[in-house]
Amino acid sequence: MTLDRGMGLLQATATNIIGMVGVGPFLTIPFMVGAMGGPHILYAWAFGAVLALCDGLVYAELGAALPGSGGPYVYLREAYRPFGLGRLAAFVFIFQVMLVAPLSIAGGAVGFADYLGFYWKTMGPVQHNVVAAALCVVVTALLYRDIASIGRLAVLMLIIVLATVGWVIVAGVVNASWSQAFDFPPEARRFDATLVRAIGAAGLLAMYNYGGYNNVCNIGDELREPHRTMPRAIVLSIVVVVALYVVMSTVVLGVVPWREAEQTRTIASLFIARTFSDPATGQTAALAMTVLILIVTASSLYAVVLGYSRIPYAAARDGQFFEVFGRLHPTKRFPHISLLTIGAVAIPFCFFTLGQLVSWLILVQILVQFVWQCAGVILLRRYRPDIVKPFRMWLYPLPAIVSLAMWIYIFVTAPVAGILFSVAFLATAIGAYTAFARYPRAG
Repeated sequence: MTLDRGMGLLQATATNIIGMVGVGPFLTIPFMVGAMGGPHILYAWAFGAVLALCDGLVYAELGAALPGSGGPYVYLREAYRPFGLGRLAAFVFIFQVMLVAPLSIAGGAVGFADYLGFYWKTMGPVQHNVVAAALCVVVTALLYRDIASIGRLAVLMLIIVLATVGWVIVAGVVNASWSQAFDFPPEARRFDATLVRAIGAAGLLAMYNYGGYNNVCNIGDELREPHRTMPRAIVLSIVVVVALYVVMSTVVLGVVPWREAEQTRTIASLFIARTFSDPATGQTAALAMTVLILIVTASSLYAVVLGYSRIPYAAARDGQFFEVFGRLHPTKRFPHISLLTIGAVAIPFCFFTLGQLVSWLILVQILVQFVWQCAGVILLRRYRPDIVKPFRMWLYPLPAIVSLAMWIYIFVTAPVAGILFSVAFLATAIGAYTAFARYPRAG
C-alpha cells in the first residue's frame, strides 16, 4: 500500500500558507516592537524575508531532487551518505522532530489560548492549558482522513486566512497614519552594534512567523508532479506571506502607536476596534476579528500537524525508526499511527509559555537541522551526481551560504540558556543514535 498523490500546486501552496500565517504575527508584533525599540520592525521582516527566501531555495532544490515523505530526513540522509554520516544525520533529525513537532504544535495551541483571552476575560491558567490541549485533539481529528479531503479543507482554510489578513490590511490602509507608522527613532537610522543585535532578536521572531514554507517538503509522496509542485509552492508561499506581513504590520502601527502596541497582547483586535469611530461597533468588530484569528490559528496547526506526521512514517518505512510508525490506514491510506502520536505528544507542551516554546523551537532546529541542510545542498551537488536535480537554486551557491550565515547569526545572538539547551539536546540525540545503532531493532 502506498500514499495517494492527491495534492496539486493550489493545495500544496494553500497548505504552506496556512502553516505560515497562524497566530504568530498577531501575538509577536508587540514583542518585535519591544525588541527593536520602535516601529522599525520592517528591518526584522526584511531580514527574515531574505533568510526565508534563501533557505526556501535550499529546500526547493533538495525537495525537487528527493521528493519523498519526511523531507529533511531524506535530504540529510542522502547528502551526508558519501561521508558515512547519512544514518546519523537522518536519525538526529528524526530525534529532534519528536521535540520540535510538539513544540511547534503546542506553540500554536498556546497562542490560540492566549488570544482567546480577549474574549474570555476570566480564563484561568488551568482553563488556558485545557483549551490549548483540546485544540491539539481537534486538529488531529480533522486530519484523520485521506489526503484529497485534507487538501480541499486546506484551500477553504486559506480563503479564511486571506480574508482575515485582507480585512486588517484594508482597514489599516483606510485609517492608518503613515507618519506614525514610519516615526522611526534616531537609533533606527544609526547602523551600529545595538541595531544589529536588535535585528537579530526580532529576526528570530520573524522567522518563527515565516516558518512553514518548508511544510510541503514533508508530504512529497502525496504531491502530483512533486519536482515541479514543491519548488513553486515554496517560493509562492514565501512571496505571498512576506507581502502580507510587511503591509499588515505597517498599517497596524499606523493605527496603534508603537508604545501602546508594545504593551498589548491582542494587537489585531485592538487595531480593528480603533478603526471604528463608534466604540460599541468597534468592540463588536474586535470580537469578530478575534474569532477569525482563532480560526486562522487552528488552520495553521492543521498544516503543521499534517507535515510533521509524515516524518516518523518515512523513517519507519526505511527501517530507521520504530516500525509501528510506518503503518497506513487500511482504507484512507495515510499514516494514522504517526499522526495520532504527533498530536498526542504535543499536549504536555501546552503547559509552557509561548516565549519558551518559540525560543526552544528555533534554536534547536538551527543547530540540529538548518545549518546542516545549507551545507547539504552543496554536498549533494558535488558528491551525488547520481541524483537528478530537476530544480537548481538561483545564483547557486549564494542562497545556501547566505542562509547558513544568517542562521548562525541568529543562533549566536540568542540568550545563552537557549544555546546551552540546544547543544545539550544535540549531544543527547547523538547518544541516542549510538544506542539505536547498537540495537537497531530494539523497541
